[in-house]
Parts: sequence; structure tokens; C-alpha cells
Amino acid sequence: MDPIITAFASAPDRGRGLARDFRVRWALEELGQAYQVRLLSFAALKEPGHRELQPFGQIPTLEVDDVAVFETGAIILHLAQRHPGLLPVGTAARARALSWMFAAVSTIEPPIVERSMAAMLERDKPWFAERMPMLDERIHRRLDELAAHLGGSEWLDGAFSAGDLMVVDVMRRLSGSGLLEAHPSVAAYIARAEARPAFQRAFEAQRAVFEARGA
Repeated sequence: MDPIITAFASAPDRGRGLARDFRVRWALEELGQAYQVRLLSFAALKEPGHRELQPFGQIPTLEVDDVAVFETGAIILHLAQRHPGLLPVGTAARARALSWMFAAVSTIEPPIVERSMAAMLERDKPWFAERMPMLDERIHRRLDELAAHLGGSEWLDGAFSAGDLMVVDVMRRLSGSGLLEAHPSVAAYIARAEARPAFQRAFEAQRAVFEARGA
């Protein structure tokens, strides 16, 4: 049976490929694996049946061969270990790809998410004007470090891997913020990943949900 992933029935990102099921869709497309999608309302996310799969009532989850996995990093690692294409064969190269996967969600993503939440929820707070430059500086520092690592390389470490997929996807949340323009090599790196056919297929699949719902 094809893997089943869960996703929002009504995408809060308005079809821009930012909901976290996109990472899993992209990974499955890179691996050439067919999959099914179970669309859930916000109310259904909190129901006992879904919480058995995802204790925090979030998306996505993955169900495959009687195994249920949650958290995007864990899902993509599970898929990459089962199918060739997203992790290098060599022990050292594989370890580096895994390191980048963890860096994406542990080091790069937190200040980006914090900034996006502040921009949405704290604009009317007295501390907002001072807080945003601090968050921007944290992100710029990470982007500087990433640019230094990339140098003139196409990908983070040799061929495209799950590490690149995770790093690129967390940084895509900066689109429209103006922050990426100061880091042209990082912006070009993201653009290369977005040009991949698997990315385009995943993007269209997620956008189709938004368009079908007329949201």
C-alpha cells in the first residue's frame, strides 16, 4: 500500500508550499514514491484518532507498512533510510547529510519561525520595534554561516541530499522578508532546489488542495 501522509484540508499558507507536509511530499517525489494524502480539518487534528498518530495534534504524519511516524525530520529520515536517493551511501557522507537535517530544524529554523510569529502576532506590542532587528540579526548570522559553507558549491556536501531538502525548506519561509537579498549565494541555492522537478511536482500537489477547496 502507498504511504499515507496527513495534511491540512484548508491550507493556512494559501497554497504557497509552506505547510510542513510539503517537505514530506517533496521527499517522496525525490524518491519516486507514490503516496496518498489524508486531509484533515483543524478540529480533526485534535481528535483522539489523530493524536494517536501525532500526540501534539499537528501535521504531517506518515503511515507506511504498519509504521506511524511524526515530525518532518523523522519522517524524511525514515523514508530516506528505506529508499535510495536522499542519503549518500558512504558512512562519512551520510553522517554529514544527517547532521544537516538536524541543523535545519534545530539551528536554522527556530529564529525564522520566531520571526514569522512575531511579525504575525506582536506588531501591536511595545517591544516589537526593538525585537525584530534582533531576530533579523540572528537570521543574518545563520545565513552568513551557510553562505560561507556553500562557497561556490551547488549543494551542501556533494550531491543533493535530505540535508539540502530540509535546509532549503526551512529557509523558504524567509521569502518576501527581504532578508535573503543580502545573501545572494544562499538565494541562488534555494532557487536551484526549487527548480528541481520533484520540488515542482510537490508544490503543484499541495497547491492543488488549496485551489480545490476554493480557499
